[in-house]
Amino acid sequence: MSEVSKMLNPGVRPREVWAWSCYDFANSGYTTVVITAIFNAYFVSAVAGKAPWATFAWTAALSVSYALIVITAPLIGAWADVHAAKKRVLFLSTAGCVLGTAALAFAGPGDLWIAIVALVVSNFFYGTGENVTAAFLPELARGEALGKISGWAWAFGYLGGLVSLGASIGYVTWAQAQGQSAGDFVPVTMLITAGLFALSSLPTFLIMKERAQPRTGAHGEYGSAFARLRQSWRHAQDYRDLVRFLVCILFYQAGVQTVVAIAAIYAQEAMGFGTTETLVMVLLVNITAAIGAFGFGYVQDRLGHVRSVAVTLIGWCVTTLVAWQATEAAWFWVAANLAGLCMGASQSAGRALVGYFSPDDRRAEFFGLWGLAVKLSSILGPLTYGAITWATGGDHRLSMLVTGLFFVIGLVVLAGVDAKRGRAAAGASTA
Repeated sequence: MSEVSKMLNPGVRPREVWAWSCYDFANSGYTTVVITAIFNAYFVSAVAGKAPWATFAWTAALSVSYALIVITAPLIGAWADVHAAKKRVLFLSTAGCVLGTAALAFAGPGDLWIAIVALVVSNFFYGTGENVTAAFLPELARGEALGKISGWAWAFGYLGGLVSLGASIGYVTWAQAQGQSAGDFVPVTMLITAGLFALSSLPTFLIMKERAQPRTGAHGEYGSAFARLRQSWRHAQDYRDLVRFLVCILFYQAGVQTVVAIAAIYAQEAMGFGTTETLVMVLLVNITAAIGAFGFGYVQDRLGHVRSVAVTLIGWCVTTLVAWQATEAAWFWVAANLAGLCMGASQSAGRALVGYFSPDDRRAEFFGLWGLAVKLSSILGPLTYGAITWATGGDHRLSMLVTGLFFVIGLVVLAGVDAKRGRAAAGASTA
């Protein structure tokens, strides 16, 4: 038996893990190009015309999409568990995100509502798919290898982001040489991103299996999903470490999601970076993020899931302090690459720990709760950042300093999480 096979649950083949990882590869292009690198800065500078409320409008539109996910994620996860339909839900969410991303191509300068509607739709379906694909992780990997498998997939995902961003940079460079403006080449990058998402996700649907079985008595009745969801909340005290960690996620992911949503905006507005310099920065950050996710996947299984998350949060605190005080480009480059390492490590470690705490028969449901926490944080963090910039007349540095407080709060909450106790609770529930 190969070393990889020893990390997998009985009956799982290595190529299924590769196929599952392909979804991280596919959907990372969306966050990299649309949310982090290209469309966010284009939205502020061109679509909203650099209005005082432009950054707030960007974060508010994202918040609407995350609010919709917050409302629907636990229900969708519970329904997918009851009907053994994770793969079906994943396909529908993928189609929705691909079409929504393509629709962003119609948002030119001044087309604010087209941009907002397409952004809300595409990001809603992206977030829904992210929750569902994460629920496959405990089906594939053994408990002691969740960190490694999650880290591999997350690292592969960052490579997917690099492919989409690299293809977009190649087109942008060519278009600029032809004298085209952002209003000409940004829409094309949206089509490139949508196409690569659709193509790269195919192995997931063609190879990966749906191992879950429909629950007894489930015949398409939404009430079954509601009942399971209510039961989860009633017995939340049985999973107190999971619940506490979800609260931790709410705060530290508020910081992570803020960095993802405003990276290019901060680079251009606070540091004076141009388009090409900003894209190169995001490209390098994706490389360091891939290194962080892959390398830390090995570290966390030895160091322990909770300690691993704590190390990454300390790293995030240092990152935000460096970015806050950076007045020269060299220091900002240091902060950007520290952010990449911490981003890959913290997101991979968080997903693995949720899987570690999840009972076998409630995986999609509990990853729905994970998605709820992440999306709530995606409202809290970016919206706070946008509100501060609007209230202070564009003080991005103060907003960055406030962002660092989310990581500090996350560390405090994490101190009360016990990994062994949380794992035991999940095992007792399954039994």
